[in-house]
Amino acid sequence: MNQKEPVYITGHQHPDTDSVASAIAYAFFKRANGIKAIPCRLGELNTETKYLLNRFGFDEPMYLEDARKKISDIEIDEPYSISPETTVRETIVKMEEYNRNSFGVVDEEQKLIGYVSKSDLANIALGDTAAEIELLIQTPVEDIAKAIDGEIIYEDTERHINGKVSIIALTNTNIERYEVRDRIVIVGDDPQAHIGLIDKGAGMLIVVWTKEIDPAVLEHAKKAHCQIIRSGHGSMNTSRYLFLAPPVKLIMTKNPVTFKSSMLAEEAGQKMMKARFRSYPVLDENGCLQGYISRYHVLNLKNKKVILVDHNEFSQSVKAVEKAQIVEVVDHHRINDFATSQPVSFRNEIVGSTATIVSTMFRENQIPIPANLAGLLLGAVLSDTLLFQSPTTTQKDKDVANILAALADLDIEDFGKEMFSSTSANPNQSIREMIVQDIKYYDINGCKVMISQVIVPYATEMRNRGKEIKSDMENLVNKKEIDLLVVGFTSVIEDGTVFFACGEQAAKCTDAFPDIDGIPNSFQKGVLSRKSQILPRITEVIN
Repeated sequence: MNQKEPVYITGHQHPDTDSVASAIAYAFFKRANGIKAIPCRLGELNTETKYLLNRFGFDEPMYLEDARKKISDIEIDEPYSISPETTVRETIVKMEEYNRNSFGVVDEEQKLIGYVSKSDLANIALGDTAAEIELLIQTPVEDIAKAIDGEIIYEDTERHINGKVSIIALTNTNIERYEVRDRIVIVGDDPQAHIGLIDKGAGMLIVVWTKEIDPAVLEHAKKAHCQIIRSGHGSMNTSRYLFLAPPVKLIMTKNPVTFKSSMLAEEAGQKMMKARFRSYPVLDENGCLQGYISRYHVLNLKNKKVILVDHNEFSQSVKAVEKAQIVEVVDHHRINDFATSQPVSFRNEIVGSTATIVSTMFRENQIPIPANLAGLLLGAVLSDTLLFQSPTTTQKDKDVANILAALADLDIEDFGKEMFSSTSANPNQSIREMIVQDIKYYDINGCKVMISQVIVPYATEMRNRGKEIKSDMENLVNKKEIDLLVVGFTSVIEDGTVFFACGEQAAKCTDAFPDIDGIPNSFQKGVLSRKSQILPRITEVIN
């Protein structure tokens, strides 16, 4: 496993305490083995889980939105940039310095306003002469002087330049045949020629191989509004660099192809195939440059490495999990639609809680469990086994719970009562809030089913809210477009569950849990486990 790349450990959608605690604990376990592991959640946490995290001093795990990598998840090129006033010559020098083929052009707030590539610069040398003339017309005298490493001797606000360039290194007797009106003229050290060219209407003189300008030349220049620059190079290089003087704002590509850092990398790759550039700017949500992404960044890109805990069904996992690099599974549920292209470590045990398995792995590898983590894991075991009343409870769950209680210095019975009394669903909260706290989706022989389990102090009292329950369930069925929604209100104190069902297949719930003595939504004594009692019976009647 590449240690530079993190592995994300996540429980199922609509996370419960067991899935969250197992993700946190297993990430701790992996980090103890030198693996960069990050615990994750796939949704909002329920009251019980928040209570336990707060009690034992843990932060909420990060929210994992997608198993595919975003651009922000991969290494991209540094955000080297230039300003719109940077000259073409300066841009070429920077490209060589940073070994880049392009630059983003940014404003003072680092927001992207354009893009310049080597092909844009090549067009200046290889493009049409008319385009170069137009560029020089718009190029400030400061940029011309900078490009040729020159010095401005005289600058005039009444500028008259048509963008055309003449190179004259002859004497005054031969300048009559040159048309220089409004042109940029490159000329040698000949004051008489300077005066003659100014009198003929030259717009700018660029003087080469000259230490100082004759005062008489300056007088003529002021009268004719002719600007003068003393070049730092000879005639050939001056002429070369002159055409590299325009600022990049005159040649940059406006509205270039860009990618947001929040975009999926695979979507970026598909978009790149339709464009011609080698490199593309990456922006944050405010339009500020974050760096550059190239085809090679995404060509052989693999999606996130993921470890699944407390589930193995793709329908209950993170979005696009089928595209992830699944490296491991730790679970105690049925194995349904799980399939991978590569071998993975798969640990599935018949116990009441995934936290039981994770705790066992600590002991097997002789890795100490901190007291607060032991408390969190104990809470997960008690939650999933309903304080050992669930029929899924095994002796191993009880043995592990005793060890965790000792490590956390807790009394199991007192802690369990404290946890359930503090975190049972509040009868005053909305029914929808109760339903979605712990709900799971199943595809049973083509029947779309969702089963929610709500832990309440007294399940029988929920029948008094039957009208509200059915209304919210109908809304959820229509929104999710499912065939059957089953909601079980479970009471550990009463040792049973009251069921409500909605959807086209609602009668299947009554078949699985018949009304007793003709009483609708009758109390089902001893039915506590969704995994080993509710789901198997619903599956049986549907099949």
